[in-house]
Amino acid sequence: MEDQPQKIIFKKLHKDSIVPKKGSALAAGYDLFSYTDKEIIIEPLGKARIPTGISVELPHNTYGRVAPRSGLTWNKFLDVGAGVVDEDYRGEILVILFNFSKENVVIKNGDKIAQLIVERIMPTEPVIYEPEQELSETKRGGSGFGSTG
Repeated sequence: MEDQPQKIIFKKLHKDSIVPKKGSALAAGYDLFSYTDKEIIIEPLGKARIPTGISVELPHNTYGRVAPRSGLTWNKFLDVGAGVVDEDYRGEILVILFNFSKENVVIKNGDKIAQLIVERIMPTEPVIYEPEQELSETKRGGSGFGSTG
């Protein structure tokens, strides 16, 4: 039995904001578009917060992951940072873009800048162990960076 679709509510914060939309029926994310009255220039190795003119109400037990668009990453060397929209956040979605290229990147009003992917959250309750208590054992244990190959 397939999951029933949950509602995601997008609010336009300006009459000319572009509502996020999926690029195809089976796309994982909703394309996010810039909303700006002037061009935003991201200098080489620089970063910028790009407004979308959109806020969102996400389904219960989900969050929105702001993810890169593969074309922008490949063609313009842009990446997205700090991409979590919590279920209870009602402010404007801002997209942090990092420019890893050697040239200025210009963002204009209405550019596709990222995608919003709705992901489920497993409700959890923290349990605090004191230093003398041990976590369960695993084969990996405490091995860190590079330990799995």
